[in-house]
Amino acid sequence: MSKVLSPEHYQNLIAILKARFHKHPERHEGIEWFSVEKRLETFPQKAWSLNEMERTGGEPDVVTFDKTSGEIVFVDCAKESPSGRRSLCYDRQAQHSRKEFAPQSNVLDMAAEMGIQLLTKDEYQQFHEFGKFDTKTSSWIQTPPEIRKLGGALFADFRYNHVFIYHNGAQSYYAARGFRGKLVI
Repeated sequence: MSKVLSPEHYQNLIAILKARFHKHPERHEGIEWFSVEKRLETFPQKAWSLNEMERTGGEPDVVTFDKTSGEIVFVDCAKESPSGRRSLCYDRQAQHSRKEFAPQSNVLDMAAEMGIQLLTKDEYQQFHEFGKFDTKTSSWIQTPPEIRKLGGALFADFRYNHVFIYHNGAQSYYAARGFRGKLVI
């Protein structure tokens, strides 16, 4: 599969991202679209990953901009966990440990294939400064190795006006649990 967007597809993606950027200025105060578009033009290979975020229902938007390095960070800002990334075990080991009804993929492999990173616990909590997300769903988040070594994995959601961090067996998967990612450009 080619990881390069056609010029037409690239322009369509840029139009979607620009419209979302202007619709939600609270997510990126002090950042101008011009700076974002210039960064994207500098790193065109990242457009494919952004498109994968969009294609799977993530609705990526800019949440930070580092004025020193010029890096921008896109995060999945869909109200609920991206619909095209649900019903997944945490990682390949968990996926292969299922004797029956193993899902098609797993979170870590899918994120790697898309060229994005899972949100950390702190990033997930900070992300909620921009709104209420995962009020009906939940999202897997990066799990510390010491927890994963014992068979667990972390996920989070937003209920009762609070972010909650939970644990589950890494081999579990649910129709209402996916994952949010970030892309640093």
